[in-house]
Amino acid sequence: MQTLVYENYNKFISATDTIRKMKNDFRKMEDEMDRLATNMAVITDFSARISATLQVATAYQELFAAQGPAGAEKLAAFAQELGGCYFALVERRLAQEQGGSDNSLLVRALDRFHRRLRAPGALLAAAGLADAATEIVERVARERLGHHLQGLRAAFLGCLTDVRQALAAPRLAGKEGPGLAELLANVASSILSHIKASLAAVHLFTAKEVSFSNKPYFRGEFCSQGVREGLIVGFIRSMCQTAQSFCDSPGEKGGATPPALLLLLSRLCLDYETATISYILTLTDEQFLVQDQSPVTPVSTLCAEARETARRLLTHYVKVQGLVISQMLRKSVETRDWLSTLEPRNVRAVMKRVVEDTTAIDVQVGLLYEEGVRKAQSSDSSKRTFSVYSSSRQQGRYAPSYTPSAPMDTNLLSNIQKLFSERIDVFSPVEFNKVSVLTGIIKISLKTLLECVRLRTFGRFGLQQVQVDCHFLQLYLWRFVADEELVHLLLDEVVASAALRCPDPVPMEPSVVEVICERG
Repeated sequence: MQTLVYENYNKFISATDTIRKMKNDFRKMEDEMDRLATNMAVITDFSARISATLQVATAYQELFAAQGPAGAEKLAAFAQELGGCYFALVERRLAQEQGGSDNSLLVRALDRFHRRLRAPGALLAAAGLADAATEIVERVARERLGHHLQGLRAAFLGCLTDVRQALAAPRLAGKEGPGLAELLANVASSILSHIKASLAAVHLFTAKEVSFSNKPYFRGEFCSQGVREGLIVGFIRSMCQTAQSFCDSPGEKGGATPPALLLLLSRLCLDYETATISYILTLTDEQFLVQDQSPVTPVSTLCAEARETARRLLTHYVKVQGLVISQMLRKSVETRDWLSTLEPRNVRAVMKRVVEDTTAIDVQVGLLYEEGVRKAQSSDSSKRTFSVYSSSRQQGRYAPSYTPSAPMDTNLLSNIQKLFSERIDVFSPVEFNKVSVLTGIIKISLKTLLECVRLRTFGRFGLQQVQVDCHFLQLYLWRFVADEELVHLLLDEVVASAALRCPDPVPMEPSVVEVICERG
């Protein structure tokens, strides 16, 4: 009962805070609308005064016309001077409203401003009043496009901040936070909503009832170069560039990036490549019927850029996760005295941690990417054990000659190992599926283990401990990769390298290795 009361009290407090915040937001919005309405009223008043003055000027047109060409020039100069003062006042007011979020009032004001100058502009064509008014409207439209582009960028960065906070939030017992799939859906939905809102806002400049919408700029360049290229294509490219900035080298910006965020951004960009970009550009082209022959960015080009961004992010995710596991393995090898190691009785804890972390990564990647294709697995993958001569060809040919009393020709073994081992490309391209991602991470991890082993010297029991650890890894890691032979080859090399670095390489019996690993 006490728990129920406590939870309801928390909900009540949260609801109260939300209502208070909504009141503050509405109060700010009302103040902003009142201020904008006041400013527009001032502009309207000055517009009426100028119109009256221009009407007086019209009445005097015949008087100036009676003076011939000189009179017409004087009248045009007078109108230009008067119009210049008016335009300066209008632009000063418009500059104060650059940060406003409501385009409807702004477009209505610009429409009224443009309409009032059509008659005097036609009457005094030499003064260029109509052209000057149109230039002001076009400049404001360009500024609004830039404002909405900045708004979309800020919205995207806000989404990334929300994702970071959700990923960093502590997980309470019994209460799971939003999963990666849910976070991805929230980000995609939020961005798409902001894009649609921006398109609706700038579409007001092309409405049929607006006096300047039939001008060449708003029927052509505004739609193609302004909205499509400048706003939509510009934002998508900005989004890709922002996402790629998280691929900086460790220690810089990318070093502090949560791996889950890299994975989410990769999937977001891939979804944009497969469907979202085509949908957004089609929506834009339908709303803004372009009558301009200027070249525009093809959908295929933009999709290719998004796919490349997704590939870079996923590759960086593999490197980051591989580095985390590699650091554990490196530390476990470099901080141990392998010459004085006791006879192994257990699998080292770090190997269990490697398997646990790899399993967690497998689950994480599986939330956003499909399984992928694996080669057919052999029936004894989990039963294979490692000896000093772990390659079947090496074991069959050279094992009989090895006994504790017969020293091993390490140079010969090294050459045979190089002859039969396949070259493994650790940083091969990563495909957009779970198997490929896990294969890349495991390759980096095991290659690091191999390089660390090659730099150490092992006693007999140290070699046997490596043998036990490698068998334990084999029991679990083979199921994550595309080809189980990859794990076999790398772990073969680890055990063989340890044997080469051991003065007394006496391997542990495979049956004993299996018992230790099953118990561990």
